[in-house]
Amino acid sequence: MSGHVLLIEDEPNIIEAIGFILSRDGWRVDTHSNGVDAVDVVRAKAPDVVILDVMLPGRSGYDILRDLRNDPVTQTLPILMLTARGQSKDREMAERAGVSRFMTKPFSNAEVLDAVRALKAS
Repeated sequence: MSGHVLLIEDEPNIIEAIGFILSRDGWRVDTHSNGVDAVDVVRAKAPDVVILDVMLPGRSGYDILRDLRNDPVTQTLPILMLTARGQSKDREMAERAGVSRFMTKPFSNAEVLDAVRALKAS
């Protein structure tokens, strides 16, 4: 299975790692590193799955997620949220905002690949 993933992340090592494992699996991967215009980029790129970091320059991933869920065009888009803060309140905030799946850093390559495949299939 393959498709188009938009990775919204500002950490170069994570961008490189996720981009590599998804590309190797046949996915087309676009990246974006700024929270300010992330919603516009999602609309313009029209990915099958979004991987969204919580802490981004300019805007939080939670704010971006809420905007995407409030837009009829993107409200059902599968979104995997990544965070270094894996406390239950962070997970609850993401779930309230409408996240499809939540993953804490550090994560394994297999976890990310499985999550993206499952989100594309749903």
